[in-house]
Amino acid sequence: MDRLTLPEGAGWRTLPGLAAVIGALDGDAGEARYVGGIVRDTLLGIDGADIDLATRLRPDEVVDRLEAARIKAVPTGIAHGTVTAISEGTVVEVTTLRRDVSTDGRHAVVEFTDAWQEDAARRDFTMNALYADPLTGEVFDYFGGLDDLAARRVRFIGDPLQRIAEDHLRILRFFRFHARFGEAIDGEGLAACTIRANDLMALSRERIRDELLKLLVARHAAPVLALMVERGILAPVVPEITDAAPLARLSSRETDAGIAPDPIRRLAAVLPGDRAEDVGARLKLSNAERKRLLSASQPVGNEPAPVLAYRLGVEGATDRLLLSERPVEQAAALIGWTPPRLPLTGGALVARGVGKGPDVARLLRQVEEGWIAEGFPDAARVAELADATVAQWRSTSIA
Repeated sequence: MDRLTLPEGAGWRTLPGLAAVIGALDGDAGEARYVGGIVRDTLLGIDGADIDLATRLRPDEVVDRLEAARIKAVPTGIAHGTVTAISEGTVVEVTTLRRDVSTDGRHAVVEFTDAWQEDAARRDFTMNALYADPLTGEVFDYFGGLDDLAARRVRFIGDPLQRIAEDHLRILRFFRFHARFGEAIDGEGLAACTIRANDLMALSRERIRDELLKLLVARHAAPVLALMVERGILAPVVPEITDAAPLARLSSRETDAGIAPDPIRRLAAVLPGDRAEDVGARLKLSNAERKRLLSASQPVGNEPAPVLAYRLGVEGATDRLLLSERPVEQAAALIGWTPPRLPLTGGALVARGVGKGPDVARLLRQVEEGWIAEGFPDAARVAELADATVAQWRSTSIA
């Protein structure tokens, strides 16, 4: 493929403060280039998010230059060459060119270099090793990344087995990027990931979780997960995932309902319900995520969708409805719906003569259940329900 340039109309290129960062780092003299996802996504016509700059300047010099230009410099990973520049609200990750000295599959020891191609050689996939001049937009491609991008092919740089040996997480990244961008899968990369799948056991569960959750919401998540199951990729770390068909079904129902894909809901879809708690703990999900995963794995029951949303919250109800056999329209109807609040307080029952104590809470729950059963009527009807409930309580108390 002929050399390309970034489109001038890419909105992120005109973000406030970005030009100041480029100027401080002599980007106009070739000392800094955009790199990685921002270049890849822009060439694909996808809105860029995180802006990464690679530079030949050493980290200390990066900090000195930024501060001299009155740009905030945060040494987020300075030992590995990364400094975060914050300019007029725009955040830019600036990393000095590096080459690997040694790796153990989880961490790398690096040293700095002046060679762009050496920095590119240590990256994972060809489409992620594209650089662009910040002024002209000219794209620099050292390993055929532009051709792979055009073919929507995720391909390791160099020997896939060596790349995986350097960082085992690249197995999951290979499938995640294929699920997001890929069309025809690279056979050599697939074979290497299959051979080295057991290497995933050496990774922290946090890293596995992060990649898995991103993969589950990618464009082609269902067919890619099916391939991973077929190849035994996840068996060493999440053996509970044995069938991608529930994910394909959920994906279709989310689309029909007009509801965005959600990683926790999708994880619930591919797990046996009785394993949700164990898997959530193993992947070190947050307490809120684990609670939601467990809730989503429970039967939906027969309550109307609004009642379910009142009891579980809209998110929880949406999860159960989409994972059930109920019509997707019920989940769609909850979009933008806010559960109402019972227009009655315990004080209102006390004013009706109920003595302070446990009876107030019990009677309030009775009124609430009646209100729910009638479809959340207005305050006037709730007052009638309260009067009837208190009258029944009085008669029972007297008896």
